[in-house]
Amino acid sequence: MASVTGGCACGAVRYQCSADPIMAANCYCRDCQHSTGTAMASVLLVPKAAFKLTGELKHYEVTGDSGGKVSRGFCPNCGSPILSILPAMADFVALKAGSLDDPSQFKPMMQVYMKSAPPWAPVRDDLPKFDKQPG
Repeated sequence: MASVTGGCACGAVRYQCSADPIMAANCYCRDCQHSTGTAMASVLLVPKAAFKLTGELKHYEVTGDSGGKVSRGFCPNCGSPILSILPAMADFVALKAGSLDDPSQFKPMMQVYMKSAPPWAPVRDDLPKFDKQPG
């Protein structure tokens, strides 16, 4: 993949990552459902050292289903969700796949927090499923 770029709907926030994502997943936890307004969040985990953001994000911190803190970053102007920061994974940034300039770059590897998936959720049968976060 080599590089991913993206940003918010209004263009006030832009980002670029020069490294390949190390993981891509659909997360069905209740917190992701609240932050996206639908059944899941599709995220790519990228190295923080290769990530560059321009513009300002507003952050909202929550306690995730795992009990760990999650900081949700979104555009304060248009509200587009851009990223999540997980202190337990301080060297990485979780980018929201919907914020990618080319969303076809998102290639999910797994589905996590399936225990929270609503019955109407789009679930892929060809991907591994985990009730919680694996590991």
